[in-house]
Amino acid sequence: MKRIVLFLATNLAIVLVLSISMRLLGVEPYLNAQGLNLGSLLIFAAVMGFGGAFISLAISKWMAKKSVGARVISAPRTATEQWLVQTVARQAQSAGITMPEVAIWESSDVNAFATGMSKNRSLIAVSTGLLQTMTREEAEAVLGHEMAHVANGDMVTLALIQGVVNTFVLFLSRVIGHTVDRAIFRTENGHGPAFWVTVIIADLVLGILASIIVMWFSRQREFRADAGGARLAGRGAMIAALERLASLHPQPLPDKLAAFGIAGGGAGGIKRLFMTHPPLAERIAALRGAGV
Repeated sequence: MKRIVLFLATNLAIVLVLSISMRLLGVEPYLNAQGLNLGSLLIFAAVMGFGGAFISLAISKWMAKKSVGARVISAPRTATEQWLVQTVARQAQSAGITMPEVAIWESSDVNAFATGMSKNRSLIAVSTGLLQTMTREEAEAVLGHEMAHVANGDMVTLALIQGVVNTFVLFLSRVIGHTVDRAIFRTENGHGPAFWVTVIIADLVLGILASIIVMWFSRQREFRADAGGARLAGRGAMIAALERLASLHPQPLPDKLAAFGIAGGGAGGIKRLFMTHPPLAERIAALRGAGV
């Protein structure tokens, strides 16, 4: 419930800030009595699409900490925390990036995630369940996987992709709404209810299609992160970590595990199109055949 409230409040605030910004910058409304102002519509779509994606990226560390209740390790309290910080520092040096913030959160789930505005302003967090369940070698491989996400700039790449698809969805849905309103319902002045109903439906349909594109890119980044984790911690350790996840969760993993972390379950058919992570079996097979 806390995550849902944070998500809704954050997105509402983003929309409000961007709307006020466009008004202050003097961007004309894209709707007028004659029809659509395509130039203003494109600006509106780009500002909302890219602005929302990059504001979300900018506050991603704060959101992640609040969502799971993660505690940043500023001064290690235990030998495990000391090992965790030292391992992240060593991997960051090997990857050639600034040391990320390191955080830990209380959960029996076996998971970890990376987020942040850029590769030199990032956060890597792990659950207590992962540290308690996995061996040091397996946990180091998971950290290497998350470090590879950071070093590859995956967060920024996905924000750019999300911004592009958001812009197209917002722009095309309103063009479709205008066309339906004028051609089918014969509205001559202004825009009738058909415009808004069509825009809502088009937003939903195009948004679903756009999410398929974003999820495809997300799955590809997981294969790259696995390969990066194998280079940092060893291919055997990376395979062992994924096999441990597969043994702990033989069925498709719940969304709360697959959301933005190391884990990912199996799925087929249409459901596969919306997976953020490839099935663990495919990731293991890719590592076995990669010769990393």
